[in-house]
Amino acid sequence: MTKKSKQRDAIIKCLSNRTDHPTAETIYKELKTECPSISLGTVYRNLNQLAAWNTIQKIALGFGPDRFDPNSTPHAHFYCSKCGSVSDIMFDDANILELAKKNFSGQIEGHLSVYYGLCESCLKLSFK
Repeated sequence: MTKKSKQRDAIIKCLSNRTDHPTAETIYKELKTECPSISLGTVYRNLNQLAAWNTIQKIALGFGPDRFDPNSTPHAHFYCSKCGSVSDIMFDDANILELAKKNFSGQIEGHLSVYYGLCESCLKLSFK
């Protein structure tokens, strides 16, 4: 990492206690009261830098805004196609990685897994 930054520290603190995988804009809105001079661009730059340093995880869904996860260890995510929530799915996916390596002649260095469907809350609502 480079030199310490009050704004970066505030972003890390804001993200560290969350499990909802917020967007940069969500983090920006939350920090705006604490750091009135912070800009959305600063939040984006710092989040992307933290992800590049593997301090946090950037979740690029391929649609909609990127989400950010304070848990940088490899794990899968679930995207609810109804409410848009993103949550962790924790399981040993070593078998999936081994299958991928077996069926690919290049070198796999990692992977991102995003599953999608209806979260528990939306599923309950759809049956009412």
